[in-house]
Amino acid sequence: MEEVKAPISLEEFKKKRNAMKPVIKDIKPSTLDKVAVWITNHVGSMGFFMIIFIWTAGWLGWNMFAPKAARFDPYPAFVLWLFISNMIQLFLLPLIMIGQNVQSRHADLRAEADLKINTKAEFEIETILSHLEYQNKIMIEILQDIEKKT
Repeated sequence: MEEVKAPISLEEFKKKRNAMKPVIKDIKPSTLDKVAVWITNHVGSMGFFMIIFIWTAGWLGWNMFAPKAARFDPYPAFVLWLFISNMIQLFLLPLIMIGQNVQSRHADLRAEADLKINTKAEFEIETILSHLEYQNKIMIEILQDIEKKT
């Protein structure tokens, strides 16, 4: 039979087991980071897309099909709206990317914390298994002693 060594004691286990501190609370996002995340959450939504789409379609439709006297932005001026919408896109793209970077840093920290927790859980499981293996060895020895006596 294979020799099973005694597992570590509960005191040794407690010494090796360090308490986890929450990492997400350590992050102090700046005001600009908060604004970028807010923009990312709101601009990167179907609601915002629908507002821009309906606004653009309405603007274009009104200025193409309304009576000429009621058109407030006849054909050549619509090019200005396209230029403005392109400028909005050019400004929003970096802001959305900044917001995604901030969210990515949070996700990386959560993943790192998960790895630490999983590593601790693995250590705890190994300790429990070693205790169970040791108890199993002792029980087998006790059973063998009882069999010898009978």
